[in-house]
Amino acid sequence: MADSADLEDLRARIDEIDAALLRLLNERALCAEDVAAVKRQQGDPSFYRPEREAMILRQIRERNPGPLPGDAVVRIFREIMSECLALEEPLSVAYLGPEGTFTQLASRKHFGQAATLLSLPSIDAVFREVEAGRAHFGVVPIENSTEGVVTHTVDCFMESPLLICGEVVLPVQHHLLSTCERLEDVQVVMAHPQALAQCRQWLDRSLPGVERRHAASNGRAAEDAARVAASAAIASEIAAERYGLRVLARNIEDRGDNTTRFLVIGRVATGPTGRDRTSVMLSTANRPGSLFGLLQPIADAGISLTRIESRPSRCVNWDYVFFLDLLGHQDDPAVSACLGALREQAEMMKILGSYPQTAT
Repeated sequence: MADSADLEDLRARIDEIDAALLRLLNERALCAEDVAAVKRQQGDPSFYRPEREAMILRQIRERNPGPLPGDAVVRIFREIMSECLALEEPLSVAYLGPEGTFTQLASRKHFGQAATLLSLPSIDAVFREVEAGRAHFGVVPIENSTEGVVTHTVDCFMESPLLICGEVVLPVQHHLLSTCERLEDVQVVMAHPQALAQCRQWLDRSLPGVERRHAASNGRAAEDAARVAASAAIASEIAAERYGLRVLARNIEDRGDNTTRFLVIGRVATGPTGRDRTSVMLSTANRPGSLFGLLQPIADAGISLTRIESRPSRCVNWDYVFFLDLLGHQDDPAVSACLGALREQAEMMKILGSYPQTAT
């Protein structure tokens, strides 16, 4: 009887806590509505501030005493913030579709369930949608831990006025999806080129000689596999559910730590948070030592260079544009001075944005 009484007391305490949580959640929502009213009076259109959200989530993770793990607490608060923001102004977010892509998963991870997601057929279509103001933000893949940079995204920045407002890092698990009942019945495998490359060893071993066909996205590959006989797609489990496909093989990526980084793009600059990254595009004359001259100011300033990529300039044969990621915000004194030195060395320089480093 004592044990039964203790259990009832604990359940009653949980009910009290749930009631308090419900009251506080709605109190927070009312505060969000008040914030929106003040911003409208002031003519401030920026209801969503990436730097403030990043700092709040970072503080929550650091202050979390447990026993809930940090990732779980961040996910819960992300959804609370997403729903409260929707009361101020619902966000529209364009992403590389169709439904079931990893870009869709990254968009939900960053913006929460309350955001309205717009599926688009290509990366450049995502850029155009945000540039035209038909979406507040866009989410595009930028690099994979196994296969490196997504060149299509890098190329879009050459002519786009959009800024990078944030980043999302997503562990990627690839599955082979099909309407076929057996692996032996698959005659063609479809996927984005990056996904095919990330699963190359498994495909060589398990489906030798089977045709590999490029798709605009893994979601598109899954959509096609649902209607093309004897075909399979490399995609996520959510794509299998969305298109009614059977999972023939799970976790076929060659590396268990396979991870993709995505960028959040928008039309507004992001303020400093104390743990930021700055992306820069620049070019220099094709002469001996020119690249060394570009990198020297970064080394002299003691700033960490986390990524450097080169792409053809599309203007003159064998001319290249370099894309750099630096740790720090462009408003930080050391980074600002470094960027000034880079501008003096480069023939062309464009700051693509400073934005919070992702915590996960």
